Amino acid sequence: MNRRRFFQSTAAGSVAALPASAPAAPATGRWTKPIRFVLGCQSGPTDDKRLQFFKRHSVNNICGYAKSENRNGPNTLDDLQRLVDLCNKHQVKVDCLAPPFLASSHIDRTARPAIMLAESPERDRDIAEVQEMIKNCAKVGIPSIKYNMSLLGVVRTERTPGRGGTDLSTWRVKDAKPNPPLTRAGVVKADRYWERITYFLDRVIPVANEYKIRMACHPHDPGMPPEGYQGIDTVLGTVDGIKKFVSIRESPYHGLNFCQGTVSEMLQNPGKEIFDVIRYFGSRKKIFNVHFRNIRGRRGDFQEVFPDEGDIDFVEAIKVYREVEYPYMLMPDHVPHHPDDPRGEQAFAFCYGYIRALIQASDRLV
Repeated sequence: MNRRRFFQSTAAGSVAALPASAPAAPATGRWTKPIRFVLGCQSGPTDDKRLQFFKRHSVNNICGYAKSENRNGPNTLDDLQRLVDLCNKHQVKVDCLAPPFLASSHIDRTARPAIMLAESPERDRDIAEVQEMIKNCAKVGIPSIKYNMSLLGVVRTERTPGRGGTDLSTWRVKDAKPNPPLTRAGVVKADRYWERITYFLDRVIPVANEYKIRMACHPHDPGMPPEGYQGIDTVLGTVDGIKKFVSIRESPYHGLNFCQGTVSEMLQNPGKEIFDVIRYFGSRKKIFNVHFRNIRGRRGDFQEVFPDEGDIDFVEAIKVYREVEYPYMLMPDHVPHHPDDPRGEQAFAFCYGYIRALIQASDRLV
């Protein structure tokens, strides 16, 4: 790839203002409909210690991780029942399952890559296991599964300083290698990527429809240049790509793990553009959970920061989620790191309190 072309191309990908299709907030100073969203979290492992941590911080709904004898294998019915029973003991509800594969990992480090590499017959075996997990979720009362259709995982450059001695997850395309080596996937142009996504959806969404389990896909993080990176066209790295994704196999059970941070990273002016993106997908009921995190910067040059210091006005954001009647979890994600807080528990606690306060105040945020 030509170095100049690589850097210039990152200016592409911004989304024009999208039409708002949901009603505005009432002029009475109060919302006329009840709050439907809740504070949630997806940090693991899902064990007694973590569940006590959640309860101390008013987190009563989670995306859970089921323990399995086979680390990379499917979650069995018994695995899922143990997860639900454990959470019930702590009065925490499992609103979503994080399966043991189809995570946001780089394809070169993925233990079960067949679905994303289009390797048969292995991918049909793995898809059959996803179908079985959908059935098992229905049996134990877990209403949603989050997943990724990723080849590059979460791509970042060197971390950068943040407040109070923290360091921040950062992507600056100008600091990235312009000609990185190919992954084991080789060159995957957009058409091939869409074929793999469609192959999966054609076999999974009908089962999700039958068992009424919401399948929530995470966008590609971050948005990459139009000509790709490491030979990969990240087709879910633009708003237009995500719109195309939700239109494949149209279903009330086919939607998004809407990472507000990741989507903001796709935009040239996220502080203004993100709200109409939320309206677009939220009004169409395609948001099944939200990674409620903030960034500073724009497409190709951003840092992931605490919720109160980024370019996205969280007060305005929660008003828009209220406007579109979003009914599921608002979850912190990708918190800043500090050596005194190696597991991020202090940072998560701050985020929980911040989000919880916004939820409680949202009746008056009109």
